Amino acid sequence: MTHGQKKRTVLLPDGTALPAIGQGTWYMGINRSVRAEEVKALRNGIERGMTVIDTAEMYAEGGAEEVTGEAIADCRDDVFLVSKVYPHHADRKQMVTACENSLKRLGTDRLDLYLLHWRGRVPLEETVQALEQLREAGKIVRWGVSNLDTEDMQELWDIPAGQHCAVNQVLYHAASRGIENDLLPWLRERHVPVMAYCPLAQGGRLRTELLEHPVIRDIAGQRGVSTSQIALSWVIRDGDVLAIPKAVQLSHVAENAAAMDIVLTHEEVERLNGAFPAPEGKVPLDIV
Repeated sequence: MTHGQKKRTVLLPDGTALPAIGQGTWYMGINRSVRAEEVKALRNGIERGMTVIDTAEMYAEGGAEEVTGEAIADCRDDVFLVSKVYPHHADRKQMVTACENSLKRLGTDRLDLYLLHWRGRVPLEETVQALEQLREAGKIVRWGVSNLDTEDMQELWDIPAGQHCAVNQVLYHAASRGIENDLLPWLRERHVPVMAYCPLAQGGRLRTELLEHPVIRDIAGQRGVSTSQIALSWVIRDGDVLAIPKAVQLSHVAENAAAMDIVLTHEEVERLNGAFPAPEGKVPLDIV
């Protein structure tokens, strides 16, 4: 990509264009001694164009939302703010309170996107009614879901207003491609983008296996970029998946933002697909 070209974006169903790489906040807000560092990382990411910030009431029991709130305090309107509600708060009574508590911690009057974190015991129909109620009240601009597989999405689609769902946030990276079997095609048919969490795998052994794979190392070496940048570029390769890596080190923040400018060639994608083949049949949704 030449300098000055627009970074890659992903379109929401309502036409809103978002940068293809945003920022995750899982594990932020746990340790107060690194809070300033976490705030700085998020602010730095915003300055570098990663204006989608994804958080949740679950993360550090609201701690990550507080960190996010501090980071966006003087640039709220430049940010696309996403938070998630616990399944056990996803009924008509408790969701309003949960959302208001999130807004308080975030220091804002609205969420750009509010997600059901995963499916619990509350009927989807009631969750949708609660989400619609928040949307009509102006507390959220739009809503979506997280960790819902194809059957759940179909059930959601058949509910009144269920088709207002703006995204499905699921785990997705080169070493975890189960969604490509039927969930991703289903979402694509209905123009619902994916938000990919853990796009660099979940840490530990899995992350090492992904980022130290000889093919990823070879492609990164040829391009003079990091292996994580190649892995991120693969996740966003088709234009309808938005990745939300989490970074606290400023060098990682810079790498993540720059990965938006890396467009893999057809041959590179083929090599990566060969190294990390998609499963041949349906597998259960990968969830962490």
